[in-house]
Amino acid sequence: MAVIIKNAEEIEQMRVLGRLAAEALDYIGQFVKPGVTTNELDKLIYDYHVNVQGGYPAPLNYGNPPYPKSCCTSVNHVICHGIPDDKPLKNGDIVNIDVTIKKDGFHGDSSRMFAVGNISPQAQRLIDVTHQSMMAGIAAVKPGATLGDIGYACQQVAENAGYSVVQEFCGHGIGRGFHEEPQVLHYGRKGQGLVLEPGMIFTIEPMINQGKRHLRILPDGWTVVTKDRSLSAQWEHEVLVTAESCEILTVSPASGKP
Repeated sequence: MAVIIKNAEEIEQMRVLGRLAAEALDYIGQFVKPGVTTNELDKLIYDYHVNVQGGYPAPLNYGNPPYPKSCCTSVNHVICHGIPDDKPLKNGDIVNIDVTIKKDGFHGDSSRMFAVGNISPQAQRLIDVTHQSMMAGIAAVKPGATLGDIGYACQQVAENAGYSVVQEFCGHGIGRGFHEEPQVLHYGRKGQGLVLEPGMIFTIEPMINQGKRHLRILPDGWTVVTKDRSLSAQWEHEVLVTAESCEILTVSPASGKP
């Protein structure tokens, strides 16, 4: 399947959806505290997407087996696709919340790391370096650059800090489809891979492990965990390739920061 270049009207729609995804993450952050369950957070996300934003949570019943919840909540050693449950979050946990809203035929997708109460300096460093890895990848986005440039930039930041990059999961194109081409790896070599063009929209979402990169998938078919049970972190933004560089579509409206 070819990469879909968005036209001006589609880009405007994607700006709206990116903002909605970011607003949902701004909203949910106030509820992330010790004692709350990820199921409670999931219900809040569902209600916010549907009743406040007038959209629908794209993850719900997506895939095979169907994903059973409205967002992904990946706690501590869960790399991605953590399924919300009734286990309360505890002081010191870290959690990635990944939301995707569908509205008017388009998708908005973003994730952030949240600290539960007081976390360790080691956990905070992992969160910070993972964010830096994502931002380095975003800084590499411009017309004429390659997907390999993005992956290389993400990888260098993570590995220079002593961490490892998950290789089995990647960013993706997004638009009318939840997952479109291209696949955006978070490791790679400069100058290799697809050449970027204005109008491309995709996510950059590095998954960085404190230990080794190896993983396993739990019997539920979705939850991905570090094989050595080390902590993992992830951040995700949607980016648009512009005529000269790129635009982040999922910047927090509350803080104005990516």
